[in-house]
This record gives sequence, structure tokens and C-alpha cells, in this order.
Amino acid sequence: MITAENFFIQDHILENERARLEPLNEKHFELLLPIALHTELWEFTGAKVRSEADFKRYFDTALAEKKAGSSYPFAIYDKYNNCFAGCTRYGNISFPNKRMEIGWTWYHPALQRSGINKASKFLLLSFGFETLGLNRIELKTSILNLKSQGAMLKIGAVKEGVLRNHMINEDGIVRDTMYFSFIAPEWPNIKETIFKEFINTSL
Repeated sequence: MITAENFFIQDHILENERARLEPLNEKHFELLLPIALHTELWEFTGAKVRSEADFKRYFDTALAEKKAGSSYPFAIYDKYNNCFAGCTRYGNISFPNKRMEIGWTWYHPALQRSGINKASKFLLLSFGFETLGLNRIELKTSILNLKSQGAMLKIGAVKEGVLRNHMINEDGIVRDTMYFSFIAPEWPNIKETIFKEFINTSL
């Protein structure tokens, strides 16, 4: 049984026919570095990665957050293309409120719009609602990131609104943030309609 006390010390491997989400560890640094150095991935994000040193700081922060019990990062493996595709994370975790965020997600530019994001989101959402028993899973993005907002709407997330002057990016830019969410009562229908191709394919 997964509890707030043991969640962070267990290795949660989430897998279906298209994607495998592995708990992030040191071996993934060299595998993900070439992807992370595509600087366009960081245009709208709070963190800015422009060099190997920047990514090492980003990567080490992700591992430290897992150790501290504040987030749970994954490396994403694309089983169709036999390569690592990117990274994602559960964050803003509140077990007392049965709530998490899915975010800090990025993929190799060549694999965007390839279906790997949808496969990965299904794994994260189904694990969150069906295994962890969450009430709410939220997502957020810059108000300027229309591509990301469109992707969230496409997988059934509900747009909730804008938090103005929500955060300051590492480059000093003040960001307005658009919030989206899924809630437990809506998940069965979203699963049966939007994610129907993944039902019974999780391994």
C-alpha cells in the first residue's frame, strides 16, 4: 500500500505500450542532457537551461526535491522510438488534501506531437487517481505558452484561470500563470473517451 510516508522511497515505474516512466536517478543525466540542451524547450519555463552546468543544477534540484519529499521526477522512455524522450514530475504534492501537480515536462523537439505526451499523461493521471486516490491533479503553464495550453485542453484538462504576477522566472521575467485541472469525478469519463486507446495497455 502506498502512503504519504513511503511514496517517495518507492520506485514507481509507470508503463504502457508507448511509454515507460522511470524514477529519475543519476544514470539519466547523460541520457537526458542532449535533449535538455535544446534551448527552445525552456522559453516559457521558470528554469532556464542554456548549458550543461545549467542542466546539472536543474537535474540535481529535481533529485534533491525527491529526497526532501516535495516532488517525484521521472525520466520518460519512448518505447516506439527506443530512446529517452524527456522528463516530467509530480510536484506540489499534498497528501492531506489528496492533490498533486503534473508538470516540469519537456520532450525532445522531434518527439513533440508524436503521442508520447498523451501516453505519459495517461500513466500519471491513472496512477494519481486510481492508485494514489487523489481528488485533484493540476497543471499550469505560462499565459504566453499557447502550445502548452492547447495540449492540456486536448487531453481533457479544465481551464481554471490566471494567477497574475504568479512567479519570477530565472531570467527575471514576471510570469502570469494559467492553471488547469482534472478532478476525480471527471476522470472515468475522460479516461473512457480521450484516453480510450490506452485502456488495458498499462503494464
